[in-house]
Amino acid sequence: MQAGKPILYSYFRSSCSWRVRIALALKGIDHETITINLIKDGGQQFSKEFQALNPMKQVPVLKIDGITIGQSNLSILEQVGQENQLTWAQNVVTSGFTALERILQSTAGQYCVGDEVSMADLCLVPQVANAERFKVDLTAYPTISRINKTLLSLEAFQVSHPCRQPDTPAELRA
Repeated sequence: MQAGKPILYSYFRSSCSWRVRIALALKGIDHETITINLIKDGGQQFSKEFQALNPMKQVPVLKIDGITIGQSNLSILEQVGQENQLTWAQNVVTSGFTALERILQSTAGQYCVGDEVSMADLCLVPQVANAERFKVDLTAYPTISRINKTLLSLEAFQVSHPCRQPDTPAELRA
């Protein structure tokens, strides 16, 4: 088993990395962050060093207790193609949020499922940020918007936010 501090290999804008950062912050797990820029130098995830860590060439990767865990979704955007990303993302988010808004009518309390933060909340906030990034009109989703606003007031969601990461470009910092 690994005796040292957990290590998170992360990219500031990765929603998958953000979910892991939120979970680590909620659990109060002190960790080291190593930034992997998905754009610079053709994508640092393609380096031999990173591929040795994660052959899938994706972030995040979390090394904790001697275990290496990896996952991501940037490859889907690459498959869609630059010229189709906005329309594709808007359609996917709108479809998902329409269904989620209905589901939340029966599950939501202060958060997605009652009054305690759950895995659903860790997924919601990065997805709302993606929706905003891809200019999705959120007025049709008042429950999603309310829960997102509530979650963003929590310290774990604030410290893990993409605008507060060591690799966030200066123009995107909070």
